[in-house]
Amino acid sequence: MLTTTQTELGIVGALVFPVGFVMIILLGLELATGNFALIPIAVKDKRTRMSLMLFNWTWVLFGNLIGGVIYAFLYYIVITQMGHSDPATIPVALRIIDIAETKTIGYAQYGLSGTVTAFTSALLCNWMVTLGTVMAFSSTTTNGKIIAMWLPIMTFFALGYEHAIVNMFLIPAGIMLGANISIADWWLWNGLPVITGNIVGGMIFTGLMLYWTYKTSEPK
Repeated sequence: MLTTTQTELGIVGALVFPVGFVMIILLGLELATGNFALIPIAVKDKRTRMSLMLFNWTWVLFGNLIGGVIYAFLYYIVITQMGHSDPATIPVALRIIDIAETKTIGYAQYGLSGTVTAFTSALLCNWMVTLGTVMAFSSTTTNGKIIAMWLPIMTFFALGYEHAIVNMFLIPAGIMLGANISIADWWLWNGLPVITGNIVGGMIFTGLMLYWTYKTSEPK
């Protein structure tokens, strides 16, 4: 948001955005949207159970949500100097507010069509994000992993697709900064359809499609 505001070039924001994803993967941390692709293929291959997959998804989503909201609060403290600076005078705050409203009431004005749009955007998003997760396995060097991850993550951000975990920061931050939306708006028009779309996109378009493509036949 900061680099896009400073340069007025969305592609600059897209170039910088993968930094966070790279840190997550290289450090072996848990990102729910990546797990939406990887764990289902372990279930399909009978290496783990459906119940354990749902256990992971639930707790990782919960952890990502807590992290996103806490970071939004800490970020609010810094850019508003604990509420002493008016967000209306801070360009990056105005951009966050605008994006938060677009991602919620922007869909609400179209009703069911808005929900389908959010779902589809999330599906396409996690197709790209999970490709980044998988492509990190294509190299054994740190530099190679970074380059492989960077490409699909930059693509999803540049295209403006919906990522549930990113929104767990953006929308709460927008609410704290004064966006004209409620928590109900967040979950009804973005949270639930976007999480569902991320699951479908990651599990089917990346995980299972690659599993079926590369799976070898068992000897008879």
